[in-house]
Amino acid sequence: MYANIDKIFIFNFLFSFFFVLLQSEVRQENSKLNKNYNKMKQIFLFSVLALALFSCSGNNKQAETAVGSYELDNLLAVADQKVDETLTVVGYVTHTCMHSGKKCFIVGESQEASFRIEAQGDIETFSSELIGSKLAVTGVLKEQQISEEYINEMEIEVKQLENEDGMEETCATELSNISDMRKWMKDHDKNYYVIYYMDGLKYDVLD
Repeated sequence: MYANIDKIFIFNFLFSFFFVLLQSEVRQENSKLNKNYNKMKQIFLFSVLALALFSCSGNNKQAETAVGSYELDNLLAVADQKVDETLTVVGYVTHTCMHSGKKCFIVGESQEASFRIEAQGDIETFSSELIGSKLAVTGVLKEQQISEEYINEMEIEVKQLENEDGMEETCATELSNISDMRKWMKDHDKNYYVIYYMDGLKYDVLD
C-alpha cells in the first residue's frame, strides 16, 4: 500500500516547507528577514493544523470493523456525530513527530485524508518504527474549529510573503488550501472550518 504514499499531499508539502524554513534561518542576519521567519513559522503551524488535516471531507467507502470501531474513511464521514465519544479508528501510520513522538498521522485505505492522533492515556509516544503499520487506536474523538477571522488573517500573512525568494510555490499551496477551506464553509453554511483529531488512549498494531 505504501508504494504510493508519496501521493499523499501533506508530506510532500511538509518536506518542501522544512527546506524553505531552513533557507530562511540561514538568511536571518537582518530584522526584515527575522520578521519573515517568524511569519513562516506561524504559517507552518497553521498548515500542519489545517492539512491534517482536511480530514473532515472523508468518504464512506469502508464499513465499520466492529461496534465502536471504524475504518478511518468511514469515521470521517460521520465524525460530526461522534465528537467526544470514545471509539476505535483503524488506519495506516504515515508520520510520527520526530522530536517528541507525541503525535502520529494515519490515513485510510483511500489515502484521501490524513488524521492526527495525540498521545494520551497509556500511549507515551509513537515510535517512528510504526510508520507503514496498520493500527487500531482507541481514544476520544475531538473537534477543533478554525474561525473565519483566523483564516482571513493567515491569508493576509501568506500574501505578504508571496514575493519573497523561494516562497512562491509554498504560498500558492497555502492559498489553495485556504480556498478549499472557504469552499467547505460555504457548502456547510459555517463561519468556521472543522478539523477532527483523536486523543489516543491505547493502540494495537494489526500488521
